[in-house]
Amino acid sequence: MQSNRVFAIASITALLKRLLGNEIIRQFTHASIGDVMITALPPDRISLGSEERAQLNLHLYRVTPNSTRQHASMLSQHAASPTRFPLALDLHYLLAAYGEKELQSEALLGCAMQLFHENPLMTPEALRSLLTPQNGSSTDLQEILSTSTVIDQLQAVKISAEFLSIDDLSKLWASWQAHARPALT
Repeated sequence: MQSNRVFAIASITALLKRLLGNEIIRQFTHASIGDVMITALPPDRISLGSEERAQLNLHLYRVTPNSTRQHASMLSQHAASPTRFPLALDLHYLLAAYGEKELQSEALLGCAMQLFHENPLMTPEALRSLLTPQNGSSTDLQEILSTSTVIDQLQAVKISAEFLSIDDLSKLWASWQAHARPALT
């Protein structure tokens, strides 16, 4: 069971990708938005220019301890309580939209923002269903994630936007040596 915990971060990224993919399909089935890729790559690995496609890219750029859960864990340890809280982390993502057509990236980003606004809390049951491979197309890692028990150990995943200043956002894009695109953190 311990080894399954190493897949916790990858599981969260995989489920957010699946959630975004499902919503894009639902929102744009009747619109001429075209094929949309959902990826989890560093921004400097996204093809631009004539190779640029309609794409949402979810990049994990920072991991921090969740101070509330960490504090509760320390209190229980000092009280000689047998209860041990699992490692609690905050995952910080940059969700960037790319488009080959005019206004395509803005439409994709708006769709993603609305999705996260309407689904700020994801239960373990919802997470498990999102990680189940669909249409027989999955990678070895996706297979491992879908059979992992790490999702069962989560209480819930909270999704919230973090608003960075233009200076901080510019520093992020510059550190990746990538061209800035419409994005949400």
